[in-house]
Amino acid sequence: MSDDDTAAAGDGSAANRMEGPDVIACEQCPELVESRSRIVDGVGPDDADLLLLGEAPGANEDEQGEPFVGRSGSILDEALRDAGLARDDVRITNCVRCRPPENRDPHTEELANCRGHLERELAVVDPKLVVTLGKVPSEHLLDRSIAVTKAAGDVVDVRLGGRGYRAVVSVHPAATLYDGSQRETFFETIARAAEIAGVGSGGDEDGGQSSLGQF
Repeated sequence: MSDDDTAAAGDGSAANRMEGPDVIACEQCPELVESRSRIVDGVGPDDADLLLLGEAPGANEDEQGEPFVGRSGSILDEALRDAGLARDDVRITNCVRCRPPENRDPHTEELANCRGHLERELAVVDPKLVVTLGKVPSEHLLDRSIAVTKAAGDVVDVRLGGRGYRAVVSVHPAATLYDGSQRETFFETIARAAEIAGVGSGGDEDGGQSSLGQF
């Protein structure tokens, strides 16, 4: 394995290592290390055009070792299918890779500690478009407060690790479970993201560039 395939992130110690987009070891957040049963890395192609970004693993994700499983994952899978995509067509990951206790939101320090991992993953995947699923990832990438419900579907430019990315703001799929009015918003946002990225049933041969001007 070459030096390009293995990289230290965060504090650069042997206990904090990545291989490609995956975190092999990390002990930067003692509370999360105690809470998790495993590190939950992103899934999907490491050259995906569309990357979906959540906040942190929950209980189901921690148990199965994959982001967005359980009820939220079912909603996400359904929205992807409606857009002409399968889960295996996209990259799905989180801002924080270890389950916070009691499924609480990740703390600011935990987001900061895991930011290097996310920067590395995005640099490796280099997606055409990132979809921020919910308030935490949206504010983390935009670096400002945001009303996600009102901003859903907005296309924004973000910077991470010195690199620029185009992103679409989305409500979290779980929002559709306790507020049925959010279902249409979520499904439309995923369909719009697929079209902009040039993938799925809304894709085009120009990689979505022609659709960017619509939004």
